[in-house]
Formats: sequence, structure tokens, C-alpha cells
Amino acid sequence: MKFTYLLINFFTVIVPLIFSFHPKIRFDKKWVYFFGGNLIVSILFICWDAYFTSIGVWSFNEKYVTGINLLGLPIEEILFFICIPFSCVFTYHSLTKFYRFEWNAKSESVFCIIFSTALLVIGIINLDKLYTSVTFISTAIVCLLLKFILKINWIGKAFSVYAVLLIPFLIVNGLLTGTGLEEPVVLYNNQENLGIRIFTIPVEDVFYGFELILLNLFFYYQWQKKKVVSSKPVLT
Repeated sequence: MKFTYLLINFFTVIVPLIFSFHPKIRFDKKWVYFFGGNLIVSILFICWDAYFTSIGVWSFNEKYVTGINLLGLPIEEILFFICIPFSCVFTYHSLTKFYRFEWNAKSESVFCIIFSTALLVIGIINLDKLYTSVTFISTAIVCLLLKFILKINWIGKAFSVYAVLLIPFLIVNGLLTGTGLEEPVVLYNNQENLGIRIFTIPVEDVFYGFELILLNLFFYYQWQKKKVVSSKPVLT
């Protein structure tokens, strides 16, 4: 049972890892961009996670982790911030390679404004609930920053692909929050969230996950742009 969380990470990442080498996908050629960006995002989320763990917003069931800790977190939780984004960015890469998820600029802007405004309002009126307020407000800020300040042109595709990813998300997060297990792997302090669950999953997890993937995609693209710029010949 102590390998439960470790196995969840393993089975989440193993198929995307293998299919990265498929000749029609070749995500292995993008690994350097993913891991470069993921390092930045992982540090941010691990700090967030470690702080919330230290103040009791959530905790981890010792029955389902190996007992190896780093920065006050189970090693499995550290691996979560690598395995889950890897699988999600792989899925994004694969789906957008074969299918069109294009949004027109106006629809993308309107949806982003409505989505972010709703999150900001919910976050602000629930400032007494740390998980709700921090997650909703930070996700809204990230969306607005990426769309209107940094002017990315792929946020609509990210929304669409994440809607597809919600299916495996419900499976993986369901396991972590207790679906099919005697007890949850991750234990939440319900005083710090809305108390609304999708099966066993706090609704905040959906937006926490979206912010995690959105930032991984942003830095994934940034590393690719850096490669393109550095490969251009210098004119003398």
C-alpha cells in the first residue's frame, strides 16, 4: 500500500513516455523544451504545496506513501509535478498535431474574460478559504496575463485540450482523493475549500490542475522560441 501514490504517478506517465517515440508523434524531440519549462513551474508549485502542507490546508496519508520526504513533502508529491504535466503536455502536443482546436480571437478573449472574472469573484468572496481563494485568484490572473499582456495565441486550444484531459483527470485525482481506496491518499482540510466535490475531488483541483498545465505550456513554448531565436544566423 505504501507504493500506491508512486504507482499512480508511474501509470500516469508510462504510456505517454512510450508513445513519445511514435514516428507520427515524436514528442521525445520536445523533451528538452518540456523539462526546461517544467523545472520552473515545478519549483513554483512545490513551494506552494509545501507551504499549504505546513499550515494544514492538505496532508498526505502515510499508508499510501513510501515515507521518503523532500522539503516537507512525500517524494511522490514532488514527482506528481513532473509526471502529470508531462502526460498533459504530451496529450496537448499529440491532439493539436492531428486535430484543429482553433478559436477565433474574439471568442477566445470573451471566454477568457468571463472565465477569469468568475474565478476572481469566487476567490474574493471566499478569502477565508485559502485553497479556494489562492487557486481561483491565481488561475484568473495567469489567464489574463497570458492572454492580454503576453498575448499568447493558443489559450483557446489549452481550454479545449484540458476539457478532454478532464476524463483522465477524474480517474487520477479520483484515486488520490479516495475513489476506489479505503482512505484518500491526499487529505483536505474542508475549512479551506468550498466543500464542493466532483465525486471525491474538491472542485478547486480542477482549476489548480488547469493553472499547472497552462504554466507548463507557456514555458514549453518559451523554450521553443528561445531555440528558434538562438538558431538564427547572426548577420555581420
